[in-house]
Amino acid sequence: MKEIKQIYYNDSGTSFYWKQENEIVLDKVQLVFRETGFYFTKQELHLFKNCIDDSYMQNKYCDDCELKNKCSKFLLKTPCSQIDLAVSMEELDAVKDLVEGTLFKINLHDYLYGVGRN
Repeated sequence: MKEIKQIYYNDSGTSFYWKQENEIVLDKVQLVFRETGFYFTKQELHLFKNCIDDSYMQNKYCDDCELKNKCSKFLLKTPCSQIDLAVSMEELDAVKDLVEGTLFKINLHDYLYGVGRN
């Protein structure tokens, strides 16, 4: 099994960098949500965050629905044009946390060990 460097996780998934020959490969992030894995660049992660935000906007009319947190009728687009995910609002919240937490940790690392370093 290949080694990994975990970035972020929650109850629904995880994100990590792959290690290759004891070096962390920083150009892409492996994001695993439910049973689906995505291998995204930082830019694609930002695009996925935008897709999640768009899904919230498209499904805001369901606020009064008593099933809104349980049904799997929301279609979540991904940066991969051929792949959409059917998710409930709970799952949408979880993947949003996963993506935003991952981006936060990446940006924090970039700041601490990049431009913010004296």
